[in-house]
Amino acid sequence: MSVREKIDSAVKRSARITEGRPFPLGATWDGQGVNFSLFSAHATKVELCLFDQTGKQELERIELPEFTDEIWHGYMPDVRIGQVYGYRVYGPYEPDAGYRFNHNKLLIDPYAKQLIGKLKWSEHIFGYTLNSPDGDLSFDERDSAPYVPKAKVINSTFDWEDKQWNRIPWDKTVIYEAHLRGMSMRHPSVPENLRGTFAGLANKDLLDHIKSLGVTSVELLPVHAFVHDNHLLEKGLKNYWGYNSIAFLAPHSEYLATGELCEFKKMAASLHDAGLELILDVVYNHTAEGNERGPTLSMRGIDNLTYYRLMPDKRYYLNDSGAGNTLDLSHPCVLRLVTDSLRYWTNDMGVDGFRFDLGTILAREKDGFNERHAFHVGCRQDPTLSQMKLIAEPWDCGLGGYQVGAFPPGWFEWNDRFRDNVRSFWRGDKGKLPELASRLTASGDLFNWGGRKPYASVNFVTAHDGFSLRDLVSYNSPHNEANCSEQDQGNMNSLSCNYGEEGPTDNPDIRAIRLRQMRNYLATLLFSQGTPMLRAGDEIGHSQQGNDNTYCQDNELNWLNWELDEEAQGLLDFTRQLIHLRQQYPILLRNRFLVGNFNETTGVKDVTWISPSGDEMTEDAWQNADASCLGLIIDGRAQVSGTQQLGQDATLFLILNAHDFPVNFKLPETVKGIGWNCLVDTNSPTHPASETFPVGHVFVVTQRSLLLFELQVDNAATL
Repeated sequence: MSVREKIDSAVKRSARITEGRPFPLGATWDGQGVNFSLFSAHATKVELCLFDQTGKQELERIELPEFTDEIWHGYMPDVRIGQVYGYRVYGPYEPDAGYRFNHNKLLIDPYAKQLIGKLKWSEHIFGYTLNSPDGDLSFDERDSAPYVPKAKVINSTFDWEDKQWNRIPWDKTVIYEAHLRGMSMRHPSVPENLRGTFAGLANKDLLDHIKSLGVTSVELLPVHAFVHDNHLLEKGLKNYWGYNSIAFLAPHSEYLATGELCEFKKMAASLHDAGLELILDVVYNHTAEGNERGPTLSMRGIDNLTYYRLMPDKRYYLNDSGAGNTLDLSHPCVLRLVTDSLRYWTNDMGVDGFRFDLGTILAREKDGFNERHAFHVGCRQDPTLSQMKLIAEPWDCGLGGYQVGAFPPGWFEWNDRFRDNVRSFWRGDKGKLPELASRLTASGDLFNWGGRKPYASVNFVTAHDGFSLRDLVSYNSPHNEANCSEQDQGNMNSLSCNYGEEGPTDNPDIRAIRLRQMRNYLATLLFSQGTPMLRAGDEIGHSQQGNDNTYCQDNELNWLNWELDEEAQGLLDFTRQLIHLRQQYPILLRNRFLVGNFNETTGVKDVTWISPSGDEMTEDAWQNADASCLGLIIDGRAQVSGTQQLGQDATLFLILNAHDFPVNFKLPETVKGIGWNCLVDTNSPTHPASETFPVGHVFVVTQRSLLLFELQVDNAATL
């Protein structure tokens, strides 16, 4: 091209773009053209790169003409919906100073709302030259565009049919943690071309199953755009769980069967039509760019010094996430990215809440976790986010990383203390009764402050990370050979038990114990105060063959099998019964902590702990390390809250026996009580709730079993 042609071309390009606006960030179609806006405090120039519809051919590069308040921006009136684009950002390449700009690398817009194409691992995607003796201090000049996903300008309109969805009150919430792909990959009603996608989860039969359980809220493992690690692909594995995000506003492209963004919104609408909430597990603590040896895909090349928390020497990354890098929410523009993402998924995509992976990182400052971090303040004062369900995984591997119970009011937290204590108790470990009392009553020792409610404790026995419920009672140790990693030995302290044989067995006695223990875990979870979270597949006894870290297994280890045998169907029926009972009895959904307060009007306590003798627990009984049988009365006649009247609620009596032998338990006497009606017996799950046992009756509680009774009262008796 001649000098004259280059000048004419430059003039033509400059005429196509005006200064535009710095906000909103990202690529925004206004009905006539597209405004492009990108934050970078330290860049010297930003080029917008336009591609054909396939993303394979770069058509032109246009310099963004304006820089306002650390934001580069420009408006193109001739660009339309569907335009594929990326950025090249210029600036110093000085890793020792924290700068890693390399304009040879095409970068994903952090505000991209849809990505096309998959990441192809190649030496070209690294900002430095692999195998160079200078390591990450070297500079690679090869173009990465053919190997990285590109952003796509979207049409944000969607017909929600003007429906308004009522949020499920927290005290009535039952969470169902599920993997989008695993739910539908083997479901017979889901067409093969829709399996493992948003459209697959929207299948009516699949939603009918979820709804029939009685759960209220589906919590999906990460669906933000994420990257499959190269070391996994080389082994024939994938990043199945998705905790490796690269774009916080874009859905993972492999989950779009149609390739259209509205597919996610249709799924959200289908969940809402079924009366279910949609909660997303989100990963804002790190990105897929990894440490200094990782690829340059987006934020590293846009403004590494701002987006990531760096060591004092600026070259290396703080790794509180354990994934190579840590996002730095102390900078207002990084904080804005995260909160803008949350608002987008709420307002535009129909999401009802979020579970924050390694949530403590988001509120970490130089000296550790800060309850009043700007992120928490921002969420609490935001008129949208403050009304969402915000759930923290309250731990990470950084300074002050374990913060269960320490999140501010308005937040809800995974309670691993519940998981560990309940597992230990039912396994038969000694000395667990005192802590069990707290865990059954929403862990007031952790959460009863600042006006927080019992439902702030999100209770669980199993989650995606660890054994499934079936494997918890079938394996003494993990079996992670399928992960092809000598380092992945699993959690050797999972508090599991195989009850005589490792793995599957035909021994009827062992099978019976395992089934009863599964029922015990489910009943303990659903009859405890707090918010229960059920792991998808546990209701049908799904096994992962002893693998407790299936993050890389995109196969039948994780895909649920919907062809139910007699055991699976029985467990499913029992789970439905438990959740139905939980919703039927408001005393199990209490919005005040049970602390043993005495109600002088009725002469009863809100909760009373009972020993097998039928009497209230003494200090000696609590301190008896060999004791593994406990009862508690939750007395509805002591509950007064708002408009609730005295005596309106039922009184329930729960017995838990973790001994490996039967226990004679005297059913307690209580004011006006004439008998106890058995609602649940995990030793006899089909037991009809018809027989009433008189107070004082000595009930033989089977070894390793749980019972729930309802008090029958004489309303004619005087106090």
